[in-house]
Amino acid sequence: MKSKKKKGLGKGLSALFGDQKKPENKGEIQQNNKKALIGELARNKYQPRTIFDENKLEELAASIKKNGIIQPIAVRKNNTSDEPYEIVAGERRWLAAQKAGLHEVPITLLELNDSETLEVAIVENIQREDLNIIEEARGYKRLNEEFAYDQDKIALMMSRSRSHISNTLRLLNLPKDIIAMLEQGELTAGQARPLIGMPNASSIAEEIVAKKLSARSIENIKKNKSKSFTIDPNIFDAQRDIERAIGMKVSIQNKRNNTGKLSIEYKNLDQLELIAVLLKNKSKN
Repeated sequence: MKSKKKKGLGKGLSALFGDQKKPENKGEIQQNNKKALIGELARNKYQPRTIFDENKLEELAASIKKNGIIQPIAVRKNNTSDEPYEIVAGERRWLAAQKAGLHEVPITLLELNDSETLEVAIVENIQREDLNIIEEARGYKRLNEEFAYDQDKIALMMSRSRSHISNTLRLLNLPKDIIAMLEQGELTAGQARPLIGMPNASSIAEEIVAKKLSARSIENIKKNKSKSFTIDPNIFDAQRDIERAIGMKVSIQNKRNNTGKLSIEYKNLDQLELIAVLLKNKSKN
């Protein structure tokens, strides 16, 4: 799809939802307000949010029943499914409208390409603080991998520092169980960030949650660990490769003299039996 000239989407959604004059140039974002049936809208395939709080949805639905939808749902024309429109921003309002029993909703029709659609979805959620830190990181990752945005461009677009973008993306290198803790709000980014690349990161994360440790306490744990063990990128990559191969949590503790210990965490006897079979087969080769 041909890209249009950007109009500073990252500087705020007012450019899209605020008062606008009729565009003078073809490259500017076009919009018009109208109504559409609930079933004419499709979910945004670039929506960075994966978790919607059901209680908050019910509260919003109650408000919509009483007051209606004040801010239109931003959409673009949809060429990939039967629904004529794809939601750009406002999916939460659309879901709540269904709960409220509405048959149609107000929409603002925008002309946006794929990268602009992802930009708007991320900006809207971040400005309204609706994204958890992992959803935010995955949004940045998509901008990088699918649309070739480097970290400087993402930082400029999102009005964030480059270090914030970099540190947020690094959280995706954590083990899956720690990422899940971040998504559920059990850990903060400040608590989880020191765990990146640490041996036994998952067990330490569980300790953090149980004892409600501060980021400073975690840094102290990291310093104490580093006195006995070191971990370099090659060891960290090997740890992730083994985890992907066997589907279980793995920890490698590598000492300075390159001796160490490899631990595999299993959750049931079937997983233990699988480990035994893998080791037996390996010894026969």
